[in-house]
Amino acid sequence: MKGYRLQLIRHGITQANLDGRYIGTTDLPLCAQGTQELYKKIEENEYPYVQRVFSSPLKRCTQTAALLYPNAPVTVIEELREMDFGLFENKKADELLGDPAFKKFMQGGMDNPPPEGESLQSVIERCYTALARIISIMMSEGLTNCAVVTHGGIIMNMLSCFGMPKADPSQLACDFGEGFEILISASMWQRSSCFEILGRIPFLKDEGEQDDD
Repeated sequence: MKGYRLQLIRHGITQANLDGRYIGTTDLPLCAQGTQELYKKIEENEYPYVQRVFSSPLKRCTQTAALLYPNAPVTVIEELREMDFGLFENKKADELLGDPAFKKFMQGGMDNPPPEGESLQSVIERCYTALARIISIMMSEGLTNCAVVTHGGIIMNMLSCFGMPKADPSQLACDFGEGFEILISASMWQRSSCFEILGRIPFLKDEGEQDDD
């Protein structure tokens, strides 16, 4: 049974991430620290080989893709963009604490979007659409190893909704420039809309040497 491997990788750091701001659709580039930390991860770790990168359209993702995989072609998938936080965009949580709308949003729920923003249900539907498009491209073009550079929330939703084995969402968070490797089989996806979670990436460069001892 043929399998398709995808590396789901979170983008590098932006200044707004350092400031603790909500930046869903706000299109900010990597900051200097974000670029430096990605170079450090590349130096210290091994990212699996990929034939193509699928990226969110936002700068922080396309720039991360170019740094991690400079020799791989990049295909932008619009549905990989981060959640739209509406009126909460570019604001810190402590700036919103007195806002009743923010209190309501923090209660969670599938259909509880921030004002003028996007619901979790909409995000999950986009995640499914993105995965279906990516799998279709990989199958039609004979690609077996690809990467997806997107956002932490998108990765967490993909894994929690479609990944096996099931895990607590808190176990599915990933740091900047890091993520998870998944394995998709056409029959499993078509039958159950799910995939296998293989583990975290990248791998430390000395892990292979340790295994040989």
